[in-house]
Order: sequence, then structure tokens, then C-alpha cells
Amino acid sequence: MCERRFTTIERMQMTVHKRNGIEEPFSRDKVIRGVRNACKGRPVTDADLALLGQRVEDGLRARGVAEIPSDEIGLAILGPLRELDPIAYLRFASVYLNYDTIEDFATEIDRLRDESPEKVRSPGRKRPSKQDEPLF
Repeated sequence: MCERRFTTIERMQMTVHKRNGIEEPFSRDKVIRGVRNACKGRPVTDADLALLGQRVEDGLRARGVAEIPSDEIGLAILGPLRELDPIAYLRFASVYLNYDTIEDFATEIDRLRDESPEKVRSPGRKRPSKQDEPLF
């Protein structure tokens, strides 16, 4: 007998209900794998993805619901991904939200620009000025 106090912290097991009726345990790793494709070629590190996965899981757990429809996981990904990398967000959103037309993309790009003009531009690119315009 150890004769010391200890505390056990239990975590609620979350179950994902997929559209096809299948249920499976929530997996942060699966969230990260899904987002990783949208981040290919972007300046996003594994640590960034791990933090995003944690934020998504924390947000879902904060709801206090054990059963989560799979489409709610996609919605929970959108906010943190938008903050992490707007281009990766646009890629993910275009698939998740079923963009059908160029106008769908244009509308979302305009929304991103309105929210945060500095984050929408790629790192290292400066905003064009009058001096940058071609002379002829």
C-alpha cells in the first residue's frame, strides 16, 4: 500500500457517427491526417498540426457530448485551420463544404480578406505598391 493520495482524471470517450451509419471512437490522429493533405506545400509543421488536433479535440470535448456527427468534426476543424493557414483552410473547406463553382471560392476568399488581410497573403510576399507596377 502506498499511503499517498492520488487523483484519477477521467476523459469522456467520444464516439463519431459517420454518415454511413458506422460509429467509431474519435481520433485526433485522424483529424491531423485529414488536415495534413490540405497543408501540403504550406509552411505548416507537424507541431502546428498537433496543436490544431488538440484544439479541435478540446473544442469538441468542451461541448460535453459523447456522440458527435462526423460533419461537426469538419466544422470544428475549419476555425483553427483558418487561423493556422488560410490557403490550407481554403483547400480543406473547398472539399468539406463542397464548393461547386468559382464563385464559391471567390466568396470564401473575399471573406478571408475581410477578416484578416495580412494573413491571407503568403509569408514573405509584400503588398504591391505603385512603385511595383510595370513601367510599360
